[in-house]
Amino acid sequence: MANNTIQAIYEQYKNDVYAYLMSLTHNKPLSEDLTSDVFLGAIKALPVFKGNSSIKTWLFSIARHKWYEHLRKSKKEIAPEDLMRIYLSNDTNLEATMMTKALVDRIYEMLEEEPHKNKAIVMMRVNGYSYFEIAQQHNVSESSARVIDFRTKARIRANLLKEGYTGESDFL
Repeated sequence: MANNTIQAIYEQYKNDVYAYLMSLTHNKPLSEDLTSDVFLGAIKALPVFKGNSSIKTWLFSIARHKWYEHLRKSKKEIAPEDLMRIYLSNDTNLEATMMTKALVDRIYEMLEEEPHKNKAIVMMRVNGYSYFEIAQQHNVSESSARVIDFRTKARIRANLLKEGYTGESDFL
C-alpha cells in the first residue's frame, strides 16, 4: 500500500480511534500514545489485512487489543463490568454506557448456562485474547472461535432483550 494511502487512512480515522480509546482509558495522554501504537500496528499488520471488515472496525479491533496489552503490561486491574462492556460493545458505538453490576452478574449467569467451550472462548475474548490465541488454546480454527463468540454474544443479547432490557444502551 502506498505511503499516501496510509496517510489518508490515518487522517480519516485518527480522531475516531482516539475517541474510542478515550472511551476506554479516560486518559488523554495514554489515549494519544495508544492511538500512535494503533497506527504503527496497523502499518505492520496491513499486509495480512484481508478486508473482511471495514478499515474502521479493523482499527478499533487493534485499538482494543492495544488497550488490553497496556493493561496486562501495567498489571492494572479492570473491573469485570468494564471488561464486559468493552466485549459486548459495538466497536463503532462510542457512547457506550457503564453497565450495572446486576446486569454484569446476569450476563455471567447466562454464560454459566453455555457449554464449557463457549463460555471459555467468551471469557478469553472478554479478557482481551485474540482469536488466534483462543484457537490455539481450544484447538479450533480462528473462524470457529469467531463463530462461537459471535453466536454466544448474539444469544446473550437476545436473552437480555427478552428479559426486559430495552436495547443496546442498557448493555452496551
